[in-house]
Amino acid sequence: MTKIEHIGVVGAGTMGAALAQKFATEGLQVILVDQVPSAVEKALTNIKNMLEEGIERNVFTKERVATIQSNIQGSHQLIELMNCNLIVEAIFENLEAKKELFKSLSTIVQKDCIIASNTSSFSISDLSTSVLYPERFIGMHFFYHAAKNRLVEIIPGMKTSVQTLETTKLFASIIGKDAIECKDKFGFAVNRFFVPWLNEAVRILEEGIANTATIDNVCKTTFGIGMGPFALMNATGIPIAYHSEKTLEVFGKAYEVAPLLKTQAESGKNWTINDELIESNDQETKSIIKDRMLAIVFLISSQILDEEVCTATHLNRGAKIGLRWKKGPVELMLSYGFDEVVRLISSLTNKYNLPMPVRIGGEFLKMESVTLNTNKDFAVITIDQPENLNALSETTVDELYEKFCLAENNPQITTIFITGSGKAFVAGADIKFFVRNIKQHTIEEIETFTRFTQNVFDHIDHSTKKVIMIINGLALGGGLELALCADQLFALPTAQFAFPETGIGIYPALGGTQRCAKKIGKGLSKYLIHTGKMLSSTEALEIGLADQIISKEQAIGILAGNQPVPAIHKKELKQHWKDIQQFFEKYPLAEIQNKSIEEATLTNEELTKIIKSISYKAPIAIRIADRLIEEAKGCDSELNYLSEIFSTSDALAGLTSIGQKIKYTGK
Repeated sequence: MTKIEHIGVVGAGTMGAALAQKFATEGLQVILVDQVPSAVEKALTNIKNMLEEGIERNVFTKERVATIQSNIQGSHQLIELMNCNLIVEAIFENLEAKKELFKSLSTIVQKDCIIASNTSSFSISDLSTSVLYPERFIGMHFFYHAAKNRLVEIIPGMKTSVQTLETTKLFASIIGKDAIECKDKFGFAVNRFFVPWLNEAVRILEEGIANTATIDNVCKTTFGIGMGPFALMNATGIPIAYHSEKTLEVFGKAYEVAPLLKTQAESGKNWTINDELIESNDQETKSIIKDRMLAIVFLISSQILDEEVCTATHLNRGAKIGLRWKKGPVELMLSYGFDEVVRLISSLTNKYNLPMPVRIGGEFLKMESVTLNTNKDFAVITIDQPENLNALSETTVDELYEKFCLAENNPQITTIFITGSGKAFVAGADIKFFVRNIKQHTIEEIETFTRFTQNVFDHIDHSTKKVIMIINGLALGGGLELALCADQLFALPTAQFAFPETGIGIYPALGGTQRCAKKIGKGLSKYLIHTGKMLSSTEALEIGLADQIISKEQAIGILAGNQPVPAIHKKELKQHWKDIQQFFEKYPLAEIQNKSIEEATLTNEELTKIIKSISYKAPIAIRIADRLIEEAKGCDSELNYLSEIFSTSDALAGLTSIGQKIKYTGK
């Protein structure tokens, strides 16, 4: 498999500059090429300005920015790309211009270089006819702003090799992108429904039903988005929407470009968006807008599923990550119900004389949040809901249990790996579930969920198969509690570990107070749970929470069966951690809270930090957690205080104010 270290980006516009910045930030050597030298200079200046803004926001250090900039080289000559392992084309959406570029690149690059097009609409198979080695040609459609947006669509052409596809998926993972694989159909998955959604908004305006501000406002409410279609087109470029929709006209009359969109794109002007909304009681107009915008999404999403362009899970993920919709198309269809979806789609199938899509409801809309893959004698279970940071919902826990049992009951499987996708392993439980049940006074639902999840974790913990956790990112709260069920725990360098519960009004109740103490001792467990300290992978290794740190490439190799599982070497606890451990073992919680510390080997700075951190935690929650750790009566004991803790006003305040400072009342 080709190792990608040197990357070329062709096209120094907004997208090309963002891609160059992203690749360089990930430590790769990047050559940004554009035939117009001034465009390259402008792109490098824009990258520099954006990185410096990152310094001001404490996202980057000056040293980090200097390193990133040193990773980017600008040029206006394609010949500079001859030693690249991967080249991403990011020029404007012109079919002939792209084909000419690919012909030129084919005569320059090495035989094992992968060429990827960032086209948003054109056929990858068609574009691949312009290269000498179509088996190493693929689509990688990134989303605005590519340095920040985690979504990428990966589109193999008819002749793309399996090795090229796997290498591209590996590359996407290494640079921190959430990839969805799509069939080579015009528009792929996301633009296939999103661009017609923009076009439908223009049709509504064109027909005089409502003005731009009103349409934007209704769409923001309906789809849970921050910008409506007209504001979005102004931000990303109206000509892009026009040219993309023009490409999609191959799918028939429902996709025809609205004449007003063509006129506006050719004018070079933005849409005028004023504040003159319709009257709040004009529900009929609002209803028309809502129905039409939902109908176009439902129709095309169903067509995408019919054509098997991608899975329902990936279709939904594309909207949530790539477009930042609160709910994706599949979730929206599920929430509106089968009959309403059919009614809305019928309004368009009748209008355009189209057949009714088949995959509208039921099993066709089923989305997996946990996946299972087997390879000879091992299984890989992936918590696969990166759009929700792999939060533990009722559905996710059900699927985790189902997939684990399937792997466990397979006699050929000896080892079960559990990992996560995206930037989180599991970032805790589904907070919305807790809040909803507290407000509805159905705390028994929380108790049922917690008891069931404890049983699932206990099953994993006591499995006769070897269980290895590979922590790829955030392991918070319930995620860390799941991780502690492992026989071996490997962490990527980017992994982070924490028990944030006492800071949001509750306590760890999925075995965290018990398994953590069993692994690293009561003193360090109290430190983690009482302070909510976020540990890096290095710190987790130092205290014995993690057994080994491995690279992302190593992790992918292990999960693919290409690399052996590394040996575990027990490390001696550093003096710093010994001091913290002894401090929490020596002083009861009440004495720490009352600052009744006679002597401690901790520095004054460390001691002050610990006392201050504990003072911010919810009193009832931290008291229960401390008691559970001290008594060590087993995971079941954590269930005894659920009703008490979730009945407190502190719990509701904490769970509804994530990320904010709260003054807890102890009630």
